[in-house]
Amino acid sequence: MGAALSELRELAAEIEVHSFDVVVIGAGGAGLRAAIEATAMGASTAVVCKSLLGKAHTVMAEGGIAAAMGNVYAEDDWKVHFRDTMRGGKMMANWRMAQLHAQEAPERVWELEEWGAAFDRTGDGRISQRDFGGHRYARLAHVGDSTGLEMIRTLQHRLAQSDAQVFMEHTVISLLTDADRISGVLSYSRSDGRFVLLEAKAVVLATGGIGKAYRVTSASWEYTGDGHALALRAGAELADMEFVQFHPTGMVWPPSVRGILVTEGVRGDGGTLRNSDGRRFMFDYIPPYFAEETAQSEAEADAWYEDKRANRRPPDLLPRDEVARAINSEIKAGRGSPHGGVYLDIASRRSAEYIMKRLPSMYRQFKELADVDITTDAMEVGPTCHYIMGGVRVDPETGASSLAGLFAAGEVSNGLHGANRLGGNSLGDLLVFGRRAGAGAAAYASGAGQSGRISASEVSELCADALAPLTSEGGENPYQLQGELADLMQSNVGIVRRSDELAHAIERLEDLEERSYQAHAPGGRKFNPGWHAALELRSMIVVSRCIATCAVARTESRGGHTRDDYPSADQALGRINFLLRWAGPKTGPSTGGSLELTTAAVEEMPEELAQLFVQGQGS
Repeated sequence: MGAALSELRELAAEIEVHSFDVVVIGAGGAGLRAAIEATAMGASTAVVCKSLLGKAHTVMAEGGIAAAMGNVYAEDDWKVHFRDTMRGGKMMANWRMAQLHAQEAPERVWELEEWGAAFDRTGDGRISQRDFGGHRYARLAHVGDSTGLEMIRTLQHRLAQSDAQVFMEHTVISLLTDADRISGVLSYSRSDGRFVLLEAKAVVLATGGIGKAYRVTSASWEYTGDGHALALRAGAELADMEFVQFHPTGMVWPPSVRGILVTEGVRGDGGTLRNSDGRRFMFDYIPPYFAEETAQSEAEADAWYEDKRANRRPPDLLPRDEVARAINSEIKAGRGSPHGGVYLDIASRRSAEYIMKRLPSMYRQFKELADVDITTDAMEVGPTCHYIMGGVRVDPETGASSLAGLFAAGEVSNGLHGANRLGGNSLGDLLVFGRRAGAGAAAYASGAGQSGRISASEVSELCADALAPLTSEGGENPYQLQGELADLMQSNVGIVRRSDELAHAIERLEDLEERSYQAHAPGGRKFNPGWHAALELRSMIVVSRCIATCAVARTESRGGHTRDDYPSADQALGRINFLLRWAGPKTGPSTGGSLELTTAAVEEMPEELAQLFVQGQGS
């Protein structure tokens, strides 16, 4: 243990202390896969998660895992998948990450199958694969519309066979560093407020996204940007934070479930989007760069369902950013549904038996939450904040960040998806780069020597800062502040942005940040959700500042970033990543601190890969 740990015990007897080679923060697909790999390499490993095992956001991923296994179309291969990913991300993805993902995703799916995952099967017994937006071929391996749930079940069962120690219902307060390298993690138990210090040689961030910063979101309560904020404050770089994906199809009615995801699998299995006039409006929004492979008429689109090899794909299956913008335009033009969305209809194309077999979760979701039978009626859907492409800048091979000993994988990391993520690439991302980050962390830990020193005074300051909301006088309700933040981000930094609105958001965010450090959560540490909300609010505001800062700088429209005042893409900006570093204190109000914005050129891909785009085919 570090030399200062004895001082910590003297400082506060209530601080529980442990020592590990690798600490993984997050127990979704990326975190579990990282922990499995780290333990397999002999590293003593801990997993820290905000919720209970099995409650990770990954379980909400319904459609499938994108992997070019060729089970439905033999001509599909990694080169086609690589090309689709790069084009979907508007050529801003890290080419090496896109290559590794396309090459390794099939192996990771077969590995899950070997570990017990029960995938749907084709008629000849192979893993079934379905169509999804932006993918040239049907390549999503799936388990009905509950793929994420089966993935988590399988990974948890595998992890349970290892020696990894799990700390459930723990929130991480800070990453601890020594001489610009990771030395540990400070967390607290959400049930009783007990502080827990985990000394570590390496840390893997797998904390997911930022969705709760927005009013309308598919995200669950855990998605408060903790990992992004932890990495930034510890000294790591964030990249591409302006690129936020609004999934085109979230529920819009009733208000209590607004934003809950409607899987892209509905459209992949035959669902069509219609406006209030009953018109299939997506034919009006086909971008030129997808025109060659997209149906131009209803007759041509309908023919695709009969012979997919011979016909062009319906525009309903364009990448998510294109579909979300189209839906937003129809709603603004007054052609939306009664509750502010559009219609998604699968009942007119598929039988009730087919829908119940392929989309059982969707059937139950609409029947139980909205009293809509999707086997007979259309769904009302609209854009919902779903995913952030921006995150910790990492090395493609190992998941290493710019801070020694800190690794990241999954949604908290940046690189694979560029300006827009294709549906189905998220689960493959978790498996491929979760494994690589776990291996990278274990290898780093084995060569790191003695753990870095942990400062007793720093830990004392961090604990005092975390406890401040319990004793502050006259502070505001953290839930009220969270509501203000969500409304601000939804209206000013949402699916379509403008310079004046972004400037207003940045000014308001600075005010909200100062107020957040005065938030008051009365009561003790035990079972106090208001206290948790006060601490999570700080991360949400930091991440929101990052999004708005990069959104102001990118004066163009590209992927998940749409500027009303700069509606076209700028070729020069399309070759630039915006990077952020934190210049301010780790604790206390950030007055005097700032975000340092710099740029880096998008890395050029090798000529042999660039030729795939010249040829117009992946193979």
